[in-house]
Amino acid sequence: PDEGKVFIDGELVSDPFCPLNGHLDEVRKKIGFLFQGAALLNSLDVFENIALPLREHENPGEEEIRRLVMEKLELVGLHDAERKMPAVLSGGMKKRVGLARAIVRSPEIILYDEPTAGLDPVTASTINQLIVSMQQKLGVTQILVTHDMSSAFRCSNRMAMLYQGKVHKLGTPEEFRASDDPVISQFVYGDSEGPLTRDPK
Repeated sequence: PDEGKVFIDGELVSDPFCPLNGHLDEVRKKIGFLFQGAALLNSLDVFENIALPLREHENPGEEEIRRLVMEKLELVGLHDAERKMPAVLSGGMKKRVGLARAIVRSPEIILYDEPTAGLDPVTASTINQLIVSMQQKLGVTQILVTHDMSSAFRCSNRMAMLYQGKVHKLGTPEEFRASDDPVISQFVYGDSEGPLTRDPK
């Protein structure tokens, strides 16, 4: 970073003299990431997409790989999709496969990049419910970046709004709903008139 410090689970990882620097595998193992577009490899079936992080980083043996992959497929509601190719999956199914891959190494933190982007409202609601259930079943910390306010309110217990490159507000969903800050109100309720759409002077 240009300034400030980055800590992950109490470990300073932004300092060039940090003992973890250059040896971040243990820190990275704590983090799962769901890409906005799922980022599945089209040449691999569902099973192999999910197994990839295990093969690349741990290689615990085929029996254990199969157990872990099938366990995670069950968690995301795709227990019978292991041999399907990404090309035949719907957008929602791709997100769920991506999520299974993100959690296959049992991370403590899951990062979601626009998890409901490009999905119809019903599928988006299903993904939101899956995100909530991941927290309940796995007890993980989850961080979502989203412009979808229904998703933010459904999945969050704390929210931060970025505005002009800074954290404009940090609080609970209830505090955001009740806010009389015109910037927050316009964004939360999607109004066309307000400070976000005024020409800068």
